[in-house]
Amino acid sequence: MILSIESSCDDSAISITEIATNKLLFHKKISQELDHSVYGGVVPELAARLHAEALPKILQECEPYFKDLKAVGVTASPGLAVTLIEGVTLAKAVSVALDIPLIGVNHLIGHIYSLFIEKETVFPLTVLLVSGGHTQVMEVKSLTEITTIAKSMDDSFGESFDKVAKMMGLGYPGGPAIQELAKEGDRKRYNFTVPLLRTPKLAFSYSGLKNAVRLAVEKSEPKDYKDIAASFEHIATKHLVHKLKKYFQNHPPKNFAIVGGASANLYLRSQIKDILKSYNAKLLLSDLQYCSDNAAMIGRVAVEMYKKKMFTSLEELEVAARVDF
Repeated sequence: MILSIESSCDDSAISITEIATNKLLFHKKISQELDHSVYGGVVPELAARLHAEALPKILQECEPYFKDLKAVGVTASPGLAVTLIEGVTLAKAVSVALDIPLIGVNHLIGHIYSLFIEKETVFPLTVLLVSGGHTQVMEVKSLTEITTIAKSMDDSFGESFDKVAKMMGLGYPGGPAIQELAKEGDRKRYNFTVPLLRTPKLAFSYSGLKNAVRLAVEKSEPKDYKDIAASFEHIATKHLVHKLKKYFQNHPPKNFAIVGGASANLYLRSQIKDILKSYNAKLLLSDLQYCSDNAAMIGRVAVEMYKKKMFTSLEELEVAARVDF
């Protein structure tokens, strides 16, 4: 079995995955959302302190599995440096105490493998990763063959939802709040401009849309917020769909996946599903419980890395706030 630790942002999580079967034997996550909601977003130093309290408590519950552990996996990049350190420090301690090897896992690859928790992998795969920190399209041929096709030039898809929610006083996290409010709104009332509509460049941008929403909020009343939320969600998603269609013209997908915390957005899922019909492409989605950061996805990657003997020494395992493919 492999014990895996996730602490890249504001979720403390540990999992136990069986190597031979990919079976998830244990998974526990402690969310910090309530602690950060009063600040309207994640406070890194607070998150680090909460990880230092929560991770050892979860680890105690894993003690019955210690004798069967063959390695310890941990998110090492990308993420908040001060929170990544908490997970990596604990992983190093487990590695030394149990005399088992370390596996440093890339958090973004973890999101890709959230599709395969307790399942076999499906490659090649075109992936749209949408989260609070990332918006990018990748071509994935295998664990070690990943190419970034397009990414955001500024704000991410998920980050824009959080910031728009904050403008309306909806609290943190903003994604679920905007999605819920948008259900009752008119998606066509506010004619926001689709970002980068006339440029052939394969890239994403949400700073301009976010600013347009800010101006609309300042001129409106709370009763209008549902229409603003619906219009924003519509245009934010239309931007993704427009760029994907452009890419698909020369690279029609066979297997397509949406991963990351913002992949839980149901409107985004429905719009992507519609455009894939004309390509007869298969849509892969993570279970909703595994869209956001979790240790189960880190464990699934760690199993593949263990089989390839992709270990990291104590000295080499360091955190990295940003990593690009």
